[in-house]
Amino acid sequence: MPLVGPAHAAIARYNATLHSLPNAGLLIGQLIKQEAVLSSQIEGTQPTFGQVLKFEAQGKPNDESTAQKADVQKVLNYADALLEAMRLRQTLPLSQRLIKQTHAVLMRGLGGTEQEPGHYRRVSNWIGPQGASREQARFIPCDAAQIEGAMAEWEGYLHSETPDKLIQLAILHAEFEAIHPFLDGNGRLGRLIVTLYLVAKDILPAPHFYISEYLERNREEYTERLLAVSRDDDWTGWCAFFLQALTRQAASDGEKTRKIFRLYNERKDWIQQATHSQYGMLALDWIFANPVFVTPRFFAESGIPKPTAIRILRELRKQDMLSEVQPGRGRRPAMLAFPELLAIAGEEDGF
Repeated sequence: MPLVGPAHAAIARYNATLHSLPNAGLLIGQLIKQEAVLSSQIEGTQPTFGQVLKFEAQGKPNDESTAQKADVQKVLNYADALLEAMRLRQTLPLSQRLIKQTHAVLMRGLGGTEQEPGHYRRVSNWIGPQGASREQARFIPCDAAQIEGAMAEWEGYLHSETPDKLIQLAILHAEFEAIHPFLDGNGRLGRLIVTLYLVAKDILPAPHFYISEYLERNREEYTERLLAVSRDDDWTGWCAFFLQALTRQAASDGEKTRKIFRLYNERKDWIQQATHSQYGMLALDWIFANPVFVTPRFFAESGIPKPTAIRILRELRKQDMLSEVQPGRGRRPAMLAFPELLAIAGEEDGF
């Protein structure tokens, strides 16, 4: 009980921060990709935030020609799945139907049709070390024949009135992971549902909550607390851990958001003087939305006449707002990055 109040207070403070932003989607949109990276790393993928942004900047979607590129695609699918879920939320409540359609996007192109994107599994599965047999499993979810009934109960609880919404969310997350309704993607989808729940219950105004940062940093305790629910019936330990995760993550998200807003305001005043152009703000907004990019994309998408766009990029590079990630060579265009924004978002590649 002592953890419930602080969790609500921390999320309320973060909510106030989000409401103060003139355009949260533009300013902190890159944090969604960082959340996707960290959520996928919990499942064992290796790409960093910087690698994902570089891959995306090259404009080659659905390239799974190597294991690393397949992992990057898995990360990008996570971000796309969140956006798809929010689009579906315009006409659907948070429900099994929405979750299935979101899972279809999450698993798009990964592992072929045998993963049955958007459909509950029809076979048993288990959780354990890579290549572990059923006998070596750390946890065995419910049988495939029980999934429809289990998820119906899960959805009923989702829409029920409970004494506290954050405790309800803790229980929903643990139960979803225990049911493990899909062949793959359950962990990532379960963490994505945390954000969707906070929006669906009007706790936050938009899907800008990134709990995987805390869960990745405390991965062993996270998995052990989930296991202890089924093994030891330790709901109190799990709920305490989850409330602490919400409290710490709300504070971290709020701090990052405020830093990004300060950076935007500083650069907003600076860029007009640096570029002497009426298109300065248009360039700044585009770069905040695309902090790693190849120059042809900027020319094509920014809405700035190409001669002016070339001059603006030259000036921003000269004054060190942008750095060169990859030099242009032959037909290969230069790739540029906005290091200040990436550092706040959590990039450690040294852009």
